[in-house]
Amino acid sequence: MQDYGLFIDGAWSVTEEKISVTNKATGREIARISAAGEAEVKKAVDAAEKAFKTVKLEPYARYEILLKASQLLKQNQKKMAEFLSLEVGKPIKEATAEVARAEQTLILSAEEAKRMTGEMVPLAGAPGCENRWAFTLRMPVGIVCAITPFNFPLNLACHKIGPAIAAGNTVVYKPATVTPLSAVLLCEIFAEAGLPAGYLNLVTGSGSKLGKLLTEEERIAFYSFTGSPSVGKILLKDAGFRRVALELGSNSANIVHHDTDITAAAGLCAKYAFANAGQVCISCQRVYVQRRVYSEFCDKAVAYAQKLVMGDPLDPATDIGPMISEQEAARTEEWVNGAVALGARVLTGGKRRGAWFEPTILTDVGADMSIVCQEAFAPVFSIIPYDTIEEAITMVNDSVYGLQAGVLTDSLEIARLCAMKIETGGVIINDGATFRTDNMPYGGIKESGIGREGPQYAVKEMTEEKLIVFKF
Repeated sequence: MQDYGLFIDGAWSVTEEKISVTNKATGREIARISAAGEAEVKKAVDAAEKAFKTVKLEPYARYEILLKASQLLKQNQKKMAEFLSLEVGKPIKEATAEVARAEQTLILSAEEAKRMTGEMVPLAGAPGCENRWAFTLRMPVGIVCAITPFNFPLNLACHKIGPAIAAGNTVVYKPATVTPLSAVLLCEIFAEAGLPAGYLNLVTGSGSKLGKLLTEEERIAFYSFTGSPSVGKILLKDAGFRRVALELGSNSANIVHHDTDITAAAGLCAKYAFANAGQVCISCQRVYVQRRVYSEFCDKAVAYAQKLVMGDPLDPATDIGPMISEQEAARTEEWVNGAVALGARVLTGGKRRGAWFEPTILTDVGADMSIVCQEAFAPVFSIIPYDTIEEAITMVNDSVYGLQAGVLTDSLEIARLCAMKIETGGVIINDGATFRTDNMPYGGIKESGIGREGPQYAVKEMTEEKLIVFKF
């Protein structure tokens, strides 16, 4: 048992109120962390403001700090992966993979610190401007508020903190209440890497309480949030004229055409559906399969799912750990049972064991069932037949979400049609909707969010374009 504090202005401080951190596999308390209140939020913003205004970090220094942080993260990979496995319930092999991705995210961010550039503006092309030169500079916005979720608490934090620092901003960091341990270690790493005091400040506590305090802080210039659409909408409203980047929900769809490798496609969709117990924003949730290969796909997807091992997240053999809470597993059970009551059929799984939910595949579902039209965020996916590709595209687009979609086909024409007609922020051809690398622009449309992540793209959003004009 260990108590952790808040990281504000380069120092650790404790508060009287504590938050219990539990092992998601056992439910036992493994640590406590201080809960921030109004005074701590103000101190964090004060520190961020002071650092931004008084501590100048040149781009190359930002590069060196971010690169050093990546190296330190690699050195602490085992400890960080164990923290993730315990506080998220993520299988240790997936937790280790997340740490490796976070290392790369920080390296990408470091490189962007050296690429801060504007552009020449061709004023000479306008009448009467022959004696003027103009160019733009990218200027940091100021204080960035990074609000992160529980499912990828480390890498998604690096996707916000890394670009913010690369751009010259300071950060107030609010991790998910149930997964703060990785945040503590990340702050320790940045401090050891030489990040000046005040550049990164950690506040932990209730999302509803701290969210209100943070949006009321008018000195914060930019909010980068990953979480639910309902909370994202509130943040967008409360932020007013200030900038926001929102990465929200999804019920990601995949199209499997008859001309692809069905065995490979079934394994891929099942793999993506059950990773991190389905608690992935772009988890495979809806799979539209061409009718002539529908039965074959169902059989092979079930065969893949039934080989997966549920168990202790710290066991290297485990494929599926617990969900983030027994409450979420019970909600999933309710949604699955509700779908069955309306005519859906369970091909495999469907049972809950405490916080664990079996890898589950459904068929005969309706488009208006919660397990289809809402974000399941659980180890469940539905297989739905289609006859024509136009029908499949229409069903994919029949959603309030639009994050990413996958299309598996050997037809260039089918791929082109899907790329142009599917209404999502990303269309992944011959891979699943769940594919993501950390250097690509990642984000959605509709209720899936606003803005793009990926260090190159986030840096642009976290800077202002300033115009400079010379008359001579």
